[in-house]
Amino acid sequence: MFKNWYQKFSAQPHQPFFTSGIILFILFLGLLFGVYNGTVTVTSDVLTFHAYAFIFVIFSQFFLGFLFVVFPRFLMQANIAPKRYMTQFIFYGLGSILFFVGLLLSKPLYLVGMFVLILTQTASFIVLYRTYKNSLMKEKYDAKWVLVGYVSGLISHAVFILSQFSFEYATKIEHLTIVSGFYLYLFVVVFTISQRMVPFFTSMKVVGYSINKSKYLMEKVYGLLVFKVLLITLDQPSLYLLADFPLLILFVYELYRWKLPLFKVSAIMWVLFISLYWIPVGFLIACVQDVAYLMNSTFVFEQASLHAFAVGYFVTVLIGFGTRVVLGHSGQTPHADRWAVAMFIFIQAVVLVRLWASISINFEADYIFWINHSALLLIIGLLAWSVKYLRILIKGHTPEH
Repeated sequence: MFKNWYQKFSAQPHQPFFTSGIILFILFLGLLFGVYNGTVTVTSDVLTFHAYAFIFVIFSQFFLGFLFVVFPRFLMQANIAPKRYMTQFIFYGLGSILFFVGLLLSKPLYLVGMFVLILTQTASFIVLYRTYKNSLMKEKYDAKWVLVGYVSGLISHAVFILSQFSFEYATKIEHLTIVSGFYLYLFVVVFTISQRMVPFFTSMKVVGYSINKSKYLMEKVYGLLVFKVLLITLDQPSLYLLADFPLLILFVYELYRWKLPLFKVSAIMWVLFISLYWIPVGFLIACVQDVAYLMNSTFVFEQASLHAFAVGYFVTVLIGFGTRVVLGHSGQTPHADRWAVAMFIFIQAVVLVRLWASISINFEADYIFWINHSALLLIIGLLAWSVKYLRILIKGHTPEH
């Protein structure tokens, strides 16, 4: 019985990785909620575990599950063997558990977890890189930028681990790796997938829609993000607008070119469109914050722009892609029923609550209260999604050939 279940569960890479991703997401949000309300203490500062968990543990595993499905298709290569990705799944799980338990019990233990995770992430990169090298296709643009993002992530991950040891510039280096890991790794990988798949899905669903992306799109995005990371590293907030404003213009112009037909598609598609619209919103918030700094304003933005990306873009696209893939690869037609639509809308409400939490202190509101409740609401949303879709993932499905 177990053997039969395991064969189904491991038959497609998104099944184990989406499962671990959603469970870890809920666990770490619960831990964050416990820390903020004072019921849990951890062996790390909040920024360290919050940033590391979401960049290198949760989102990494979730989007890797998607990449292991689509990357071979990008390059017209054979599917990745279950034995290979299940070995990595097991070690990702081991590293994640060690990191989680270490946060509660022992710093050396969570450092061991980090080492296990970076070694496994390296193994994942090797699988993707070999798939890329073995492909005889001439057009490898999107696959190349996935690899660029992954290399950036490996470097950020390695230096982040180094920064956990006490030395003079450890705190500054940790901050650099959080910023570079977020923008040059997560943002680049997720946007590379998005700019490939969302227009493609749209062209398949809407008669007459044509893909109209800018030439050298990823070069422009990556170059400006490198510039943004550099300015943050140099701690020059008076210059941040030099990166944020061009990024805002770039994404507004690009999404205008795409002309995504928001009102001509079903919910399974419009949720992906909405996720993309959070990108210019995030850079708009960053620009407003930059201008406020130049005007010596005392208005507090906290991390509003970053959470517009993290919750608005990443989580929305994660739920959108996740719902589509779970259904499509379990023999069902990808669609969003009332339950899924409610989840899509609920996540947008969570984004708004988190953005309000970022600026709430300016209005004499209880910052900790709103931070706690944004985390709690996101946990509720993920649990609600899991009620229907996690069951399908855990049950497993063997695709027909």
